[in-house]
Amino acid sequence: MGWSSWLLFLYLSWSFFFSRTHESQIYQLQLLLQLRKHLEYPSQLGILESYNGDLCNLSSSPNLGVVCLEDTVTELKIMGDKLVKVSNDFNGFAIPNQTLSESFSIDSFVTTLTRLTSLKVLRLVSLGIWGPLPDKIHRLYSLEVLDLSSNFLFGSIPPQLSRLVKLNSLTLNGNYFNGSVPEWLDSLSNLTILSLKSNRFNGQFPSSICRIITLTDIALSHNHLTGKLPDLSTLSSLHMLDLRENKLDSDLPGMPKELITVLLSNNSFSGNIPGQYGQLNQLQHLDLSLNNLSGTLPSSIFSLPNISYLNLAENMLSGSLPNHLLCGSKLGFVDLSSNKLIGVLPSCLGTMLDKRVVKFGGNCLSVDTQNQHQESYCNVANEEGKQSRCRAVGILVAAIAGAVLVISLLAMVAVFLRRRYRSGRTFEQNIISKVEQDNILTGVSSEVLANARFISEVAKLGTQGAPVCRVFTLEELKEATNNFDSSSFMGEGSIGKIYKGRLENGTYVAIRSLSLLKKHSIQNLKVRLDMLSKLHHPHLVGLLGHCVDSGIQNDSSSTKVFLVHEYVPNGNYRTHLSGQYCLLQGSELKITSF
Repeated sequence: MGWSSWLLFLYLSWSFFFSRTHESQIYQLQLLLQLRKHLEYPSQLGILESYNGDLCNLSSSPNLGVVCLEDTVTELKIMGDKLVKVSNDFNGFAIPNQTLSESFSIDSFVTTLTRLTSLKVLRLVSLGIWGPLPDKIHRLYSLEVLDLSSNFLFGSIPPQLSRLVKLNSLTLNGNYFNGSVPEWLDSLSNLTILSLKSNRFNGQFPSSICRIITLTDIALSHNHLTGKLPDLSTLSSLHMLDLRENKLDSDLPGMPKELITVLLSNNSFSGNIPGQYGQLNQLQHLDLSLNNLSGTLPSSIFSLPNISYLNLAENMLSGSLPNHLLCGSKLGFVDLSSNKLIGVLPSCLGTMLDKRVVKFGGNCLSVDTQNQHQESYCNVANEEGKQSRCRAVGILVAAIAGAVLVISLLAMVAVFLRRRYRSGRTFEQNIISKVEQDNILTGVSSEVLANARFISEVAKLGTQGAPVCRVFTLEELKEATNNFDSSSFMGEGSIGKIYKGRLENGTYVAIRSLSLLKKHSIQNLKVRLDMLSKLHHPHLVGLLGHCVDSGIQNDSSSTKVFLVHEYVPNGNYRTHLSGQYCLLQGSELKITSF
């Protein structure tokens, strides 16, 4: 190839490459202009209006950044001003106070955004973006950093986000996301930063987070998380844990040794501060204030080599600190106020040290008495704590003893029923034979024979031992009582009307009609009735069965329940128990008059 041909080849190649690059630049610029329109022309993107240069050489500013790789946009940062600044102990966070107009469509906005398929870093902060985050966000499959803080996004985090497997930083602070924190977060196996602060998440802290061993930062503060915080010691890379202002109420969990910042204030953590916290040698900030922590302080946390901030205020910590307590050389702030501490303030926490701020008011320490309670205040609290623990132990012992007693009683009942079963048939035949003879001689009706209280219900109902409570149909009970005719009405007790009835097999029964509120569990009632039907005693009317009917009811809020008892002829228990009648109701034995 001659020189002229070679030069021609280079010229054509350069022209082709330049043309493709130029087309790509124009296309990407058009996408940014569309985003500017969706965002209702924020001032940060005003520079694009008349821009004709190389998009990848666009001058960056604190509010706008465009970074390219081989003429393709890989990073986009747009920082808006629709926010109110709120401060806290360590840094500020933003809460938006103005949304885009009602015509804004987050679906169209994200659709345009996903055409920048090479994006690795996307930061869209404080732009007034509102609506539920669309599933199609997963089309940005190259994303490594996603920051949508300080907007008005709401609803749940879309499950499709789990497909962004390259993601190593997810920041959604200061939005209105709700529901539970997703359990699928462990699908993001490269995640190092998870920050979901200042949203409306509820439910428990997801255990799946403990499987993301790459995590260095977890920030879920200012939400509504409840329940137990699991052991986090498996997160060996974790440096920062921020769970302030939730409703977590477990004991403090185990922590990884590389932690630098632990912020757990304003929850309901209880129990002692684990001694393991005194071995977190990298720890610089520890805030456990505004909880329900109790017990004595592990002195080793004061002498951690890197600790600089220690806040234990407003708990129920008790006991005294060692006189020769050692404090780390970097410890600059300590707050022990509003606890139940007694004794002398150690010298390393003395107020004469200019380099260290120490707060200790609201205890029972023997210094600065004008800001301390009387020692009796803390002693009473400590005594109450001991009594509370004793009560808890007592309740546990009583529960165990009760369980043993119940098991023993059940064993005795089982033995009794077994013996009764063996002799039941002979006993029944002897009694029936005697009653038949008496019937011939005295003219006693067959009604007495059918309902003789002396005949064991166990023997009468077969070889099952204690029978399962029979379920009657409403039709059976209507037939037995002639449709609950007034002639079968026996009286009305405190919990319902009672009718006399005769079953198809000739057995006479007493049927109690009562109403049950629908808020009560029918299933639970049936279980209880089955248990009660197994109880038998000479002075107790046996429960033979029941009928639960929702079709006949005077009040839509109640259900009709019929309890079928043994019928005792020759008068009632008023004669034998001074005008009182034994009745089983629920799980209690109550005495009530007709």
